Amino acid sequence: MKIEGKENIPSNNGVLLCSNHIHLLDPPLVGAFLKRQTRFMAKAELFQAPILKQLLPKLGAFPIRRGMSDRQAMRTGLKLLKESEVVGLFPEGTRSKTGKLGKGLTGVGFFALRSNAAVIPCAVIGSYKWFSTLKVVYGPPVDMETLRERKASPEEATQLIMQGIQQLLNENSKREKQD
Repeated sequence: MKIEGKENIPSNNGVLLCSNHIHLLDPPLVGAFLKRQTRFMAKAELFQAPILKQLLPKLGAFPIRRGMSDRQAMRTGLKLLKESEVVGLFPEGTRSKTGKLGKGLTGVGFFALRSNAAVIPCAVIGSYKWFSTLKVVYGPPVDMETLRERKASPEEATQLIMQGIQQLLNENSKREKQD
């Protein structure tokens, strides 16, 4: 395991932590190395499973119904950000089957624009296979102020956040090749 960029996570105020998603273990991995609890938005179906329905709320996760506008999940996320919590999202909405970063959904742009939270891109790089290196990189905050001031669309904000995640992936794949 390698962890980089923890200093980019503010110690107070709301944080919107946005990561790529390559494996089921990404949520605990992305949140485990931070001093603050990360409250992940998780698909509602997980809250139906016998063990998970009791475990997920205790871990701070909250449900979202995918494929529709879930107003309750949006209110919960904004409330948590306003209360200076760390909210973790996987903007692609699902795991990548190819390992490549997919298109981000506009919900992440909505949270970024409607809150004053720091938006932190994060990249999970590598493989969960035995004897391979897995790295979590927390990038510097994405500057959302200009977009907030000019009331940009959630699509535009999402694009900027996805660029931040892709940049982390690109920089770290170059470094891996050089090493």
